[in-house]
Amino acid sequence: MTVHAEVGNWLVVRSRLVDQPVRAGQIVDVSDPDGSPPYVVHWLDDERTSVVFPGTDAVIATDPPGRPASPDHG
Repeated sequence: MTVHAEVGNWLVVRSRLVDQPVRAGQIVDVSDPDGSPPYVVHWLDDERTSVVFPGTDAVIATDPPGRPASPDHG
């Protein structure tokens, strides 16, 4: 699985536990020009910033979580 992201995209991580919320953050830095991890992410839930290597439970989104996708994004 190849992951590609750009600054401004959103990282959405689904919990492995049913009763845990989805975690989302905006990607504020992508160190590799090809868009591969790691990413620097500013998390919405605690306002912290961290370096992330996304796992299989994560997806990259172009729109903020909870907002309908733009017509040009699908």
